[in-house]
Amino acid sequence: MGTGTEALQTVNVALHERSYDILIQPNILVDAGPLLATRLKGRRCLVVTDRTVGPKYGPRLAASLQRAGFEGSLAELPPGEGAKTLHVAEFLYDRCLDAALDRDSCLVALGGGVIGDLTGFVAATFYRGIAFVQVPTTLLAMVDAAIGGKTGVDHPRVKNAIGAFHQPRLVLVDPLTLAGLPERELKAGLAEVIKYGVLEDAELFAFVEQELGPLLRKEPAALAHVLARCAAIKARIVSQDERELGDGPRVLLNLGHTFAHAIEAATRFQSYLHGEALAIGLCLAASLSVELQLLKPEVCARIKALVAAAGLPVNLKRDDPDTETLYAASLKDKKMAAGNLRFVLAEGIGAVKVLTGVPEELVKRVWEAGREQ
Repeated sequence: MGTGTEALQTVNVALHERSYDILIQPNILVDAGPLLATRLKGRRCLVVTDRTVGPKYGPRLAASLQRAGFEGSLAELPPGEGAKTLHVAEFLYDRCLDAALDRDSCLVALGGGVIGDLTGFVAATFYRGIAFVQVPTTLLAMVDAAIGGKTGVDHPRVKNAIGAFHQPRLVLVDPLTLAGLPERELKAGLAEVIKYGVLEDAELFAFVEQELGPLLRKEPAALAHVLARCAAIKARIVSQDERELGDGPRVLLNLGHTFAHAIEAATRFQSYLHGEALAIGLCLAASLSVELQLLKPEVCARIKALVAAAGLPVNLKRDDPDTETLYAASLKDKKMAAGNLRFVLAEGIGAVKVLTGVPEELVKRVWEAGREQ
């Protein structure tokens, strides 16, 4: 399969009857049709993509699906977070009906996290749930968003408030699609990779420190290592805690996200890519960890140094919303626990803990200190 020279890497997400594989190989798009055919009952599908990704990779994917006997239709959406709405979901329901999809049909998400989240949500709710496949084309989606079954759309007041858990049947990762990824989006994806390192993998964190140049140059060997390692971490955690119930391990994946989602909501999803907001969120979480004496200042500095070296923002901009607005936005986050903010905080590189009941004044002080002077 693929080019025939690079080894196929397979990561399994073990969820009993909902188990599925993450397949990583350069040029795997040419094999998408046969791979889907062995896992799906029906042969009708709708490929959902955006107007940036679609022209680049849509024809190759469509050709493979057609060779495998699929009857496919295509829906191209505007790029960006603005497409992740109930209004656009309604448009996709119409396209599903136009394509005569039935309970055995499939949606294929070709694109980044926005396309994956939206397509998965439509798949979860059309005819009360049909199959879908993730074909991520951004680093952030490859290492995080396309894995785990979280689907959803944004509400004007809060990110991902409307959604469902709906696992894909398959995730196809073609690292060659990263060749055309804009530098800004590549760096945004690295924020998720850094998160995994802080979360539980000190060796991965050190690898990113040492191989940051090759990663930014999109060198295949460095990318392959990162993609497989992050996929394995996410797959293991999802297998243990599919629906993020209680204080299970999946909540740990929210490291940096209590801050990040508040930043995105307060700026109306206009100022930062998700990975950029996460980069700031990781730095704020590290600072809060120091304030609570969980993390040594020198380790906090190491985290911030890697974020900065990756070309990601470490601080809020001076003209970003004020501290009160940001704090209020965080109170609307879906990760609240019994009315309290719940933070995932670092105890070291590769070790985190969940904490609630952090004093409001301390959180606000961290927000204020994390702004460009």
